[in-house]
Amino acid sequence: MNNLRNKVQLIGNLGADPEIKLFDSGKKNARLSLATKDSYNNAKGDKVEQTHWHNLILWGKTAEIAEKYLHKGSELAIEGKITYRSYDDKNGEKKYITEIVVSDIVMLGKKQ
Repeated sequence: MNNLRNKVQLIGNLGADPEIKLFDSGKKNARLSLATKDSYNNAKGDKVEQTHWHNLILWGKTAEIAEKYLHKGSELAIEGKITYRSYDDKNGEKKYITEIVVSDIVMLGKKQ
C-alpha cells in the first residue's frame, strides 16, 4: 500500500520536444510538458473541454529513451510521483513548481 501514497498515472501528448540536460556526473535529465484533456457538461448541458499541462522530469535511462524517441505531439502514458520545489526569482519573489518525476513511460499512438 505504500506505493499508492504518491502515485500519478497520466496519458497525454507532448507539447514540445524534450529538453535534455547532461550533468558533469554523466547523469542525464529530460524535461517534458504533457497535455491531458478533460471534458464535462456544465450547468447548461454544454460540453466543456479543458487542457491541463503537466511538467515531467525524467532521469537516466528513461531520459535517454525520451531523447531518442519522443518529440512534440508524441502520445504517451506515464507513471511517477508528484514533487514540489521552490526558488527565488531574479526579483526575490518565491516561485513554486509542481513536477512529476517519471518512473515509467509507455509510448502510444502510431509508430513514427
